[in-house]
Amino acid sequence: MNIPHITAMSELVLSGKRVLIRADLNVPLSDGKVTSDTRIQASVPTIEAALSQGASVVVMSHLGRPKEGSFDASASLAPVAQRLGELLDTSVALLPELDDCKNVQTGQVALLENVRFLTGEKADDETLARRMAEICDVFVMDAFGPAHRAQASTHGVAKYAPSVCAGLLLEAELRAFQQTLAQPATPMVAIIGGAKVSTKLEVLGSLASIADRIIVGGGIANTFIAAAGYEVGSSLYEPELLDTARHIADQVDIPIPVDVMVAKTFAADAVGVVKAIDNVQSDEMILDIGPVTARAWAESLMDAQTIMWNGPVGVFEFAQFGQGTKVIGEAISESDAFSIAGGGDTLAAVEQYGLAEGISYISTGGGAFLELVEGKTLPAVAVLGERCSAID
Repeated sequence: MNIPHITAMSELVLSGKRVLIRADLNVPLSDGKVTSDTRIQASVPTIEAALSQGASVVVMSHLGRPKEGSFDASASLAPVAQRLGELLDTSVALLPELDDCKNVQTGQVALLENVRFLTGEKADDETLARRMAEICDVFVMDAFGPAHRAQASTHGVAKYAPSVCAGLLLEAELRAFQQTLAQPATPMVAIIGGAKVSTKLEVLGSLASIADRIIVGGGIANTFIAAAGYEVGSSLYEPELLDTARHIADQVDIPIPVDVMVAKTFAADAVGVVKAIDNVQSDEMILDIGPVTARAWAESLMDAQTIMWNGPVGVFEFAQFGQGTKVIGEAISESDAFSIAGGGDTLAAVEQYGLAEGISYISTGGGAFLELVEGKTLPAVAVLGERCSAID
């Protein structure tokens, strides 16, 4: 993995400085209310650290996918500003324009309206990036989730701000990945779920040289099951990648389930039936691992020293097909291994089954999570390294 040396927030004096923090406050909303504030909570320590030093603080973030260059009330950060203020126990003003950020006073914190309302954000426009840099003395990159995107608020601004550093959350994310991928304690086990092998092909290929075992779930598992010569019926799988699956399985231990949960329809009210792996019929689809497999795989995690979890092993959104994910998740939570979990569906499962307390580190990243595992450089992290090297 490629993580450069970067300046930490603790290395800078922030007293009296204008601090611009890029956070990841892209949270779910319903009826104008925040329905999950996990990412907001994760951003609070960095904001509090800047305020405690006597800085004036402006936080910026994206939310959703509004049309760039125009205001969209449904993507406004107003509900986020309210929740952030509650968590910080202070007033957080929502600033509609970049120029408004210049008026924030020492000890105050404000939130800039959705950066995706600004023309040039996604294109990493230099003019926009320079405007962002002009409103601060220190730019703090603390958003791991969008760190794989070279955009004005994640990458461009870091090129032109007077001083730059990593926030507490970004530092913690990078340390966790360093521990997981650079020199993991062994045995190292990865649990990788998802619909298609093709979307996580590079992840699986990279992990094949790091992990001692990879447990695959979802549609990915179906492709490996078919590659091993078993019938997968009407299950989602990728027949064109059977040889690729066999090649990966030749490099690392990828267990095949001995039993599975099948149904004839993909629906919340579908009737699930446990079948031996060699008894799946042509009109059945595999939607979860079976109880025997779940217990065996859970037990196999007990000797692991490092566990990475990205993706459920079944269609856990439907209660009758969530038992496999629940059992595996509980085993990860109970394990003594250093464990890291990330990805939207994974975090939803962690929350649904109450597993957070037992997992060593819960990552806020999705795409960034996967790209680090693939061995790619994250643009928003790389530019911090370039600025740090220039100072050295």
